[in-house]
Amino acid sequence: MAEETLTETLPAVRPWPALDLTGVDFDPVLTKLMREGPVNRIKLPNGEGWAWLVTRHDDVRMVTNDPRFSREAVMDQPVTRLAPHFIPARGAVGFLDPPDHTRLRRSVAPAFTARGVERVREQSRLLLDELVDELLQDGPPADLTETVLSPFPIAVICELMGVPAADRHGMHTWTQLILSSSHGAEVSEQAKQEMGAYFGDLIGLREGSDGEDVASLLGGAVGREEITLEEAVGLAVLLQIGGEAVTNNSGQLFYLLLTRPDLVERLRTEPELRPQAIDELLRYIPHRNAVGLSRIAMEDVEIRGVRMRAGDPVYVSYLAANRDPDVFPDPEKIDFSRSPNPHVSFGFGPHFCPGNMLARMESELLVDALLERLPGLRLAVPADQVPFKKGALIRGPEALPVTW
Repeated sequence: MAEETLTETLPAVRPWPALDLTGVDFDPVLTKLMREGPVNRIKLPNGEGWAWLVTRHDDVRMVTNDPRFSREAVMDQPVTRLAPHFIPARGAVGFLDPPDHTRLRRSVAPAFTARGVERVREQSRLLLDELVDELLQDGPPADLTETVLSPFPIAVICELMGVPAADRHGMHTWTQLILSSSHGAEVSEQAKQEMGAYFGDLIGLREGSDGEDVASLLGGAVGREEITLEEAVGLAVLLQIGGEAVTNNSGQLFYLLLTRPDLVERLRTEPELRPQAIDELLRYIPHRNAVGLSRIAMEDVEIRGVRMRAGDPVYVSYLAANRDPDVFPDPEKIDFSRSPNPHVSFGFGPHFCPGNMLARMESELLVDALLERLPGLRLAVPADQVPFKKGALIRGPEALPVTW
């Protein structure tokens, strides 16, 4: 009887279109879903069928850290998804479960530890100073995205990956094509294959290396037969793409700060607050559109009185989890003194973003440099005239026109 009740009360399947949102507006579809209940059913623009959506903070952390929900099982069935591309590729680290996922992550772990990130901090600071020098030399107005927020994360992730400076532009072009659905699946997949071929050559050249950059670490692991070259290439592509997401996140962060002078003023007068403030901004910023990659329930699991059946696809929303009022009192408010702040902007569980410390370092360097060296920094156009990317999986401004 209880089983019948669960079946009869299944939530309706809600269509979730790919919206091109501007500014830091929270997705209105996600807002409605959160109000309807903690567990919903959704249908995304591509793929097949419907999927569960989990939105509460504790449930999101449970699903992402529970072996009963598998990324690897997505291989065996079509799933509704946001983008026409990003079709699961067998062996790709994003679609692996432990222990294989753990084995691959271990091969590059040294580059993303505190020590590994500190290794590139000073070089990153110098790169950023050069970009700001050029910005000041050329004078206002300027596009902050083009002059600083885009080239800086590209340079940093390429430095960490071991990609030569001469190849940075090509990496950026490939990444933008991969992260956009507006060019169609064919173009995006072609860019992914070309980036993969590049990393195959780079890692192959460094096989047996004892260098500290990611390509060298992967080459060393391949040489020791701990991972295959194919696995190494898949991981390198994922890390390179993830590294550039900082461009869009930083664009939203500075758009938010430049439309809230009160926040900027506080960060100028209380610099000691900046690391904690950046964490709060990362919680608040809606960094992506809709949802990312799905999982498959490997057995029947009940969440908040709703039974998910074995084989059902399941998505989590980190954005919704970051606005859970049971965990973040007054979640719509930006509170630089919020503590604790257990946001899940970098994910949770085995697939927790390995570049989280690198992204925080880049954000801190950007805030320090731009607030201190450009004290009069402000938008050069009204806030509603700042163009935002269309068809992008990761949200951010197309351009950020500023003056000072």
